[in-house]
Order: sequence, then C-alpha cells, then structure tokens
Amino acid sequence: MARDTTDQTPVTAVADLTEYLAEGNKPKDRFRIGTEHEKFAFFKADNSPVPYFGEASISALLNGMAAKSGWEPIIDAGNIIGLAEHSGQGAISLEPGGQFELSGAPLENLHQTCKESNRHLADLREIAEPLGIRFLGIGGSPKWSLSETPRMPKSRYDIMSRYMPKVGSQGLDMMYRTCTIQVNLDFSSEKDMRRKMQVSLKLQPLSTALFASSPFTEGKPNGLLSWRGDIWRDTDNQRAGVLPAVFNADFGFEDYVKWALDVPMYFVVRDGKYHDCTHVTFRQFMNGALKGELADWEPNMGDWTNHLSTLFPDVRLKRFLEMRGADGGPWRRICALPAFWVGLLYDDAALDAAEQLTRDWTYEDVLAMRNAVPVEGLSAMQRGNSLFDIAREVLSISHLGLKNRKRLNGDEVDESIFLAPLDEVIARKATLAEDLLARYNGRWNGSVEPVFEDYQY
Repeated sequence: MARDTTDQTPVTAVADLTEYLAEGNKPKDRFRIGTEHEKFAFFKADNSPVPYFGEASISALLNGMAAKSGWEPIIDAGNIIGLAEHSGQGAISLEPGGQFELSGAPLENLHQTCKESNRHLADLREIAEPLGIRFLGIGGSPKWSLSETPRMPKSRYDIMSRYMPKVGSQGLDMMYRTCTIQVNLDFSSEKDMRRKMQVSLKLQPLSTALFASSPFTEGKPNGLLSWRGDIWRDTDNQRAGVLPAVFNADFGFEDYVKWALDVPMYFVVRDGKYHDCTHVTFRQFMNGALKGELADWEPNMGDWTNHLSTLFPDVRLKRFLEMRGADGGPWRRICALPAFWVGLLYDDAALDAAEQLTRDWTYEDVLAMRNAVPVEGLSAMQRGNSLFDIAREVLSISHLGLKNRKRLNGDEVDESIFLAPLDEVIARKATLAEDLLARYNGRWNGSVEPVFEDYQY
C-alpha cells in the first residue's frame, strides 16, 4: 500500500465495516487484475544495499521516477516515500528495507500486466543505471544482515519495527529482508468471495512451493527453499497465517470483520502524524479506548482501511482479494503469479474444478502444508500425495481457465503462455530455490555473489 488513507467518514457500527467490504462486489465484466512486485536495490559495484539518503540512493530513484513519470510524490515527515499515479491507478512504494515496489493498475488482462511491469522495469533501469544501481528478483535477501540493511524513513515502519519483536521472532526479517509478487483479484458477491477465498487460501502453500526462491541468508544456504515462507510462520500470528473461519461453509464478510476487530492496531493518522496504537484493538478503539489520548479519538473509515492494510493472512480481504503466498522472482514470474491465480479464479469451470480438488482439505491439512513447504517445497505431502502431483493438476486447471478466457474475450494470444515458468518447474522437478542451490554448489563455487548478476532485472 503506497499511501495510508485519510477518509474522514465516521464509523458508528460494526455494520459499517462489513458494508465497506461488501462494496467491493462488482459484475464479472468489471473484474480486473492488479499485480504487485518487490525487488532489492543494490549497487552493482559491490552488491551492497542502497541507502535511503544520498546522491545515489532510494530517494534519488524515487525523485528520478517522479520526474520521468509525472506521478505525484508521496511525502512522509518531509521525505519522499512513494509515488502515486494521478488517477489512482498505480503506485510505487517502499518496503521497510528499501525494497522497491510497483503496485500496478487494475488491468483487464495478463498481456497488459506484463507490459506494465516491463515498462516499469525499463523506466527504473534508465534512472538507476547512471547511479550504479540494479535490482535483484528473488524472495529473500541473500547476503545482507539485518543490521546492514537500510531502514526507510516511513512512519508506519517505525511503529511496526518497535512492535514486531514483541509478537514474533521473525517480524523484522519479514519487513526488511523479503520480497514478494502478489496479485489482487475481484469478486462479484459474498458467495463468490467465499469460494475464491476458500480455494485460494487452501492453495496458498502450493503457491509458496512453486515460487520458492529464498534459500540463502547472510551469504550461505539457510536449509530452506522458501525462507520467506518460514518467516511468515512466526511473524505475528495474531494477524497472519491461515484463518480458521474461512473454512466454514457460511464464511462471509462479517466473519472477516469480527476477526479483524480483535487484532491489535498499528496506528491512526491525525493531521499527517502517525500515533502508535499497538496497545488497542480496533474493537477497543470503537469503544472509546483512545479517548483522552487523542483529541480526535473517534474512528473513521480511513482508520478502518488502514487497519485492513496491516493484517497479513495468506489471503487478505479488502474490497478485493490479495494472494500473498509467493516469493519474489525474476521478470517472467511477475507475469506467472497473476496468471496462475487468474486461471484458477476468474473462470467458472476452473474455479469449480479447483473447488472440487480442495473440497475436503481441512484447516489442519492446510496448516500442515504451510509448515512443511518452506523446507520441503513441492516434495511436501498432502493426504498421501506430493505437492508435485497436486501442482501438476492445479496447473492444468489454471491452463483451462486461461484458455477459456481466450475463447470468451477473443484474445489473439493465449494468456496461458505466462504459466510457462511454472510448467518448467513441474517438468524439471526443480524450483527456482533448488536451481539457486545447484548453482551455489556448482559454478558459483560456494558464493552467493553471482546471484546479483544472474538474477537481476
């Protein structure tokens, strides 16, 4: 999320919060695809991280992109911390450790999504190259310690950095040393949201396995295929992970709201200033917990929107659904991740098939997969079947969904071409993480330094 919201509409009842989510319902012909991807900025001279301040810096990149694009700078306490496209159709933002993120516009098809990311990366290279800066596309920082990683001057991140060590052992690693690719997808009704939420939450560990690309920490193998996936197992389990309520047959918007109400807040924004609210839940906030602490203590819809953005379940519900399980990766995977989920969720026949495949999977089944995947990847088992075998079946369903979209939309080029990187994973029985480890143990001669050359954008 590039900019925290300041919607002053009063919140007077829990029903207001539920209605806010339900307003995301839209007809199928208005469904869109919003893709986000993060990457690590580094100096090509020595593979060191890029600081926020300085002549060659993260702030210089943002200012350069602002001048090139004409997008509006987002300022926090006098510092540029992002850019917003004027019509609100896209944004550039910073993750806590300087990971550079494009939050793409809501687009109609995957061809547009790929063109958008390609254009963004080309523009960014044009700004970065004279500064000696390049970008790495994998899921975990392979070399830098936490203390070596720069910190961005963003107010919400100061609050999060103080809070994370209180609620989990790996929250700071999540913030500063991971990258992801995500896609945001629409729903037409509460029932449609439920089906998509249930299917995608069950399959999120499979996405983690397919996109695993974080086998290194501080210059050596960490014993994992998805370090990022492992980090999320103990970041803040009050606000992250697999939500049991989603598995209920009647799960709906109100159930998500009830859960979100009892998760501790991070902050509220008043007159441009961030106030630490980690000591209260949103329910307590609605019941007057901040009266006496803040002059403007009553909750508004901006507070609720911001709170929703600080919740981290594997699939996050806003006025759309966010698929959050995948590691970051090279350019082709920026296209493959949305293709995977669009194929499964945006075609009726594919969604029926995916729902049937996962119908009997329980909360305990999915949690067990989520716990196994960071180490075992696609070798992990689910009810006697390896995730390799399940992935093959799920990918065939995604192919079906994308081919059906071609027939429906009359596209000249089949969107299923974007699944090629995942088809290759299955054909070769090797994830990107396993490829990285093979190179480390082979021609990289036990060094992670070549990853910056081989996997840069």
